[in-house]
Amino acid sequence: ALGHEVRLMPASYVKPYVKRHKNDASDAEAICEAVTRPTMRFVPTKSEEQQSVLMLHRVRELLIRQRTMLVNALRGHLAELGIITRQGATGLSMLVALVE
Repeated sequence: ALGHEVRLMPASYVKPYVKRHKNDASDAEAICEAVTRPTMRFVPTKSEEQQSVLMLHRVRELLIRQRTMLVNALRGHLAELGIITRQGATGLSMLVALVE
């Protein structure tokens, strides 16, 4: 950062200083106001490795959520046809076997 110290504030710390409608100008004004407060706390900058680990966890959570939604939808559709199995991995393997 060209010899300048980078200091970050969580957005939740700036939110109380936003006076009017949400736009870039009012956000910038709120940030300037928040930075001037003597009690303002800053958060440490994350390393590239820390950011990539957090990204990996978010992607994994998303994939698990989508898989769960897909399995539940499949179970629901097949239940309408009278095909009912257990929940979880065992039920999924039973559904796959029935569909095949």
